[in-house]
Amino acid sequence: MPHCPPEQLALAALHEPLPDDDARHLADCAVCRTEVDSLRRAVDAVAVPELAEPGPTATPPASVWAGIAAATGVTAVPEGVPAAQPATAQVLPLRSRSRRRGVLLVAAAVVTGAVAGAGVTALVRGGDDDTRQLTTVALDPLTDERASGRAEVVVRGDGSRALEVQLDAPALDDEYYELWLIEPDVVDMVPLGVLRPGSQTFELPAGLELAEYPLVDVSVEPLDGDPTHSGVSIARGQLDS
Repeated sequence: MPHCPPEQLALAALHEPLPDDDARHLADCAVCRTEVDSLRRAVDAVAVPELAEPGPTATPPASVWAGIAAATGVTAVPEGVPAAQPATAQVLPLRSRSRRRGVLLVAAAVVTGAVAGAGVTALVRGGDDDTRQLTTVALDPLTDERASGRAEVVVRGDGSRALEVQLDAPALDDEYYELWLIEPDVVDMVPLGVLRPGSQTFELPAGLELAEYPLVDVSVEPLDGDPTHSGVSIARGQLDS
């Protein structure tokens, strides 16, 4: 079966139901799921109530337009859109203008993440869709933050990987949560997307070495349009490498 047409990928990114044939293809096709996830990151960000409030204009990262262009076949680039980067994991540094509290939380998180890593349980589970659950890790609160949860790495039959996350945290008024994978030195990191309390599944970039980014981190991000980590982490766990 050919790949899903662009209009169906756009509907899937909007969490709309698809025709049965397209839905079955999307469930089995890593290429189409990657396209949907690229579009859905922008959709999920807009779905956060705080981000829907009027505010100063912020230029979206090049990856947003790249996802739209890939799904629709449009080749023209709007004026002001930066050049797109290769379709690999986006690695960002820790925000250089981090608040003092954020720096302290990150320092504490290194110790907490290392301790949490000792509690990682390796699991392999077979199912009808041949999904294997590789590791699960607790997301422990940092300092006095009221947040916790768990994260599980799963591998599907087609070889694609995902991170299934459950977060128990209070709702935010003027900020939002974001999920990251971070290297042990807490310098470089890979953003996975906007995270809300409850259960969510995040596609893992193809080729990303989890051993190089074993820290699963939940941050609190201000509504300032800056894609880098705020430096304020509320929960963290370390995957077994």
